[in-house]
Formats: sequence, C-alpha cells, structure tokens
Amino acid sequence: MIKKFELNRAGVKELLQSPQMMAICEQYAKQVAGRAGDGYEVTTYTGPSRVNASVHAATKEAMKDTYTNNTLVKALHG
Repeated sequence: MIKKFELNRAGVKELLQSPQMMAICEQYAKQVAGRAGDGYEVTTYTGPSRVNASVHAATKEAMKDTYTNNTLVKALHG
C-alpha cells in the first residue's frame, strides 16, 4: 500500500529558521572553533531559507595556521 506524502514547506522553512536550529548550528561551530584553537571565531545569521553558522580565522596567526596546516578542515573532521 503506497501512501502519498506531502511536505509542509512552510513548516520546514520555519524549523530551519528557528532559534533552536540556530542554537544547534552555533554549538557545533563553537566545537569546531575550539578544536581549531585560538584565533578562530564563530559567525551566525539567518538567511532567506535557513540559519547559517561559520568558523573563520580572525587573527593573522590563525590565518597563517589554517593556510599552512589546513586547520579548519582538520577541526571540522576531527
């Protein structure tokens, strides 16, 4: 027996833009920044379809470290 499934797009959009989803993304980004070390910062914002969190090198030392050692990629997978 096959049942049709209809996705509630407005509900999904609401979920993806919710404060709870922002907290989840921010928590994970902070874990990645912590594994990367000093000089890395987390930025979060709500886009047109979902929340976003990113980690970036904020100091010259961190920029050099991530360029030389691929630190952010290693922190993401570690």
